[in-house]
Amino acid sequence: MMTDFKQNGMGEKATILLAHGAGAGMDSDFMVAWATGLAARGFRALRFEFPYMVLRRGDGRKRPPDRAPKLMDAYRQAIDDARMLTDGGKLVIGGKSMGGRIASMVAAEDNNACEGLLLLGYPFHPTGKPEKLRTDHLGDITVPTLIVQGERDPFGGKALVDTLSLPTGFTVHWAPDGNHDLSPRKASGHTSEKNWATAMDAAARDFAP
Repeated sequence: MMTDFKQNGMGEKATILLAHGAGAGMDSDFMVAWATGLAARGFRALRFEFPYMVLRRGDGRKRPPDRAPKLMDAYRQAIDDARMLTDGGKLVIGGKSMGGRIASMVAAEDNNACEGLLLLGYPFHPTGKPEKLRTDHLGDITVPTLIVQGERDPFGGKALVDTLSLPTGFTVHWAPDGNHDLSPRKASGHTSEKNWATAMDAAARDFAP
């Protein structure tokens, strides 16, 4: 079955395929803002949902995410379907939190899966378990990778990530005072909209042809 995409933009520069995080689907404020923002910067932005989220949307029942192998299979299918729209052009994959993690696992297993990775709020570790890092597979990734991370992200903020040795080809863009969705505290003087826009500008620079 063809992946049910939502598309923004026509992809003059490249196509960016984004998957949602564990708790909210492709129509969350965050996902819509990124899709429209990337489209405004000359990209085709494609969003899709994992099977458990499709079921949730259908009957309203909350479900936990499927196991990683099933999520990876769904992402591989989305990549195959997205390639049909790119006309041989550049494909960047990624997503929000869990969606970005699954994209990175697919890219680590198959160096030809994509031409770039965009990881938005990468979950470097499970909730409250910073000792259990989810970084072992990152060294197998060979494509340019941009991690967009909030400085206060509870799944891997600046204090933690600065202690890690990320592979060559990885870049981290920090959202000032940002949490897991890059949103800052009001007292910081920053705004979510500014943090998102600045991060989108970084993605546009990194993934331009």
